[in-house]
Amino acid sequence: MHILVTGGAGFIGSHATDLLINEGHRVTIVDNLVKGHREAVHPKANFVQGDCGDPGLLDQIFSCVQIDAVLHFAAFIEAGESMVNPGSFFVNNTSKTMVLLDRMVAHSVRNFVFSSTAATYGEPDYVPIDENHAQNPTNAYGYSKLLVEGVLKWMHELCGMSCVSLRYFNAAGCSKNLGECHKPETHLIPLVLDAALGKLPSIRIFGSDYATPDGTCIRDYVHVEDLATAHLLALKKLVESKSPQLLAYNLGNGQGYSVRQVIDVVRKVTGSPVTVVEEPRRPGDSAVLVASSNNAMEELGWNPKYPDLMDIVGSAWEWRKTHLDGYTQ
Repeated sequence: MHILVTGGAGFIGSHATDLLINEGHRVTIVDNLVKGHREAVHPKANFVQGDCGDPGLLDQIFSCVQIDAVLHFAAFIEAGESMVNPGSFFVNNTSKTMVLLDRMVAHSVRNFVFSSTAATYGEPDYVPIDENHAQNPTNAYGYSKLLVEGVLKWMHELCGMSCVSLRYFNAAGCSKNLGECHKPETHLIPLVLDAALGKLPSIRIFGSDYATPDGTCIRDYVHVEDLATAHLLALKKLVESKSPQLLAYNLGNGQGYSVRQVIDVVRKVTGSPVTVVEEPRRPGDSAVLVASSNNAMEELGWNPKYPDLMDIVGSAWEWRKTHLDGYTQ
């Protein structure tokens, strides 16, 4: 197939592109490089530097080549920033996705795999969180994604689109050739690795009095290559279906690790000390967020290859050691 990947220069999008090309698919990437990195673009992909919310650009792409499906990763992801600048998140994550969907329909492109988030659930009523859990986001980032999921329902019913929303928990890890590089970095594992490398003087723990075994927040970490595999399996399910589908799956390992456990694993993997500074809780942080991914396993045949935190951190460390400043462009 020929797949359009938006945000294919980003963390998860670049890994998904790598897998698609290795599986023999053709890929066109659209990325404005506001958050992505030119170095992360696969050399065999057709790269278009531009905005996935630009209708003229999308019309040009859809008119020039036969696109079979769209994998949509392009988004702003920093939950804290979304509470400071919510408008930019609704424009980038919601409005631009609506433009993309509109142009897909105009060009009869019906298969859509959406990079959603566990942030659509908000504060959990129970764990592990399954797909039947109420969706009540506690930040603008989560709501910007939930709005898109609502739009997909109507695009499915009224336009015959076939859509899958994949609700990630905490994406982490790296492949041999591709890494995680956000500027500024907000994800725990790369931040602790930077502390191990001496690039940061310490790592901050926000809250040590939660109702968890060691008092720190627990999160479900899923390897980025396992996430990429889930996208390929979701796409396969859409393409092979005889009728339009509207599906949603959680993607996590079903096992949570605390902030202190992550720091301890980084110490073991790197052999370096990591200084910890305890600070007060941040508003909106849940004590425990762990996924139930049974539906993805049963319906998609998804089976994470790297569920162990040592493997996840180890893969991130291997890339970080050779990319001390992340991507340079």
